[in-house]
Amino acid sequence: MLGLAVPAHADKIQDLASVGGVRSNQLIGYGLVVGLDGSGDQTTQSPFTTQSLENMLQQFGVTVPASARPQLKNAAAVVITANLPPFAKPGQNIDVTVASISNAKSLRGGQLLMTPLRGADGNVYAIAQGSVVIGGASAQGKSGSSVQVNISDSGRIPNGASVERSVASSFSQDGNLMLNLNTPDFTTAARIAEAVNHAYGAGTAAAVDGGTVSVRSPQDPSQKVAWLGAIQNLDVTPGSPPARVVINSRTGTVVIGSDVKVSAAAVAHGSIQVTISEQPQVSQPGPFSNGQTAIVQNSSVQISEGSGHMFKFDPGVSLDTIVRAVNQVGAAPSDLISILQALKQAGALHAELVVI
Repeated sequence: MLGLAVPAHADKIQDLASVGGVRSNQLIGYGLVVGLDGSGDQTTQSPFTTQSLENMLQQFGVTVPASARPQLKNAAAVVITANLPPFAKPGQNIDVTVASISNAKSLRGGQLLMTPLRGADGNVYAIAQGSVVIGGASAQGKSGSSVQVNISDSGRIPNGASVERSVASSFSQDGNLMLNLNTPDFTTAARIAEAVNHAYGAGTAAAVDGGTVSVRSPQDPSQKVAWLGAIQNLDVTPGSPPARVVINSRTGTVVIGSDVKVSAAAVAHGSIQVTISEQPQVSQPGPFSNGQTAIVQNSSVQISEGSGHMFKFDPGVSLDTIVRAVNQVGAAPSDLISILQALKQAGALHAELVVI
């Protein structure tokens, strides 16, 4: 009997690893958004908005009297954040995100005034300005009823910042290139080094550890770019991911890897319902007793246990068996989380349990 080999899945090196020293940098700035339709900051609760606007007007020669306290409902104080991509040069544009830091109801229709964006070292790397694009909507009636879709007090400005300073990169420096794996794995690192050596000769690459591969590179920067581009297009079969169960306790989402196995175990699943009812009663005093009418609370507490379910796992069952067994008993995602945690505590779950 002949067996057919199943082709392994191969990825490009550029999808498995990034180049050491080639990274983005976070930028942040503080500014003002103006032109709002009465949905800006309430000045009495955010005096720094008025102070920021007065400081800006002083730069244009406009002096606001100390006794004046303008009610600027069409302005809002915001924080601007952006990511400066690697190799960004002065004159290029990047996207920015604008978010209110006070009590503005909406930034829809607002215009961000010129704001410097600084890096962690305090230097200015970009200047942001432009119209804020909002993805949410909100409306409120005179009676107080309101409706809101998504978030309207934060938005984006596509190409809203101009790069003013580039960040020095170690890419053009002499020495070997370091490929940092996106997911550290010894098998994947060894296979990347093997693929590079097979294509360009022994000794070209070496796996430093489970997360880094050192690649010998040319000294000429122009040759280094072409060399790295060719290496990134090599196909490599990554190692098998570890058996892992990821649980999002806030949303009840459970993700189970295909390699998750369990030992022999029996699981009992049931539900307990607690019912508390309040029935207030009126206590009326007798005639001519000079008593007062009072309300007496009458509480009733009942505890009932639903029909429990029990199912058994054989040794080495797969993901498909686990999901089928849980669906048969009608367990909710929250119940599945409890079952998986109990299996982990009992030592029957052979996988890493990650709770986020």
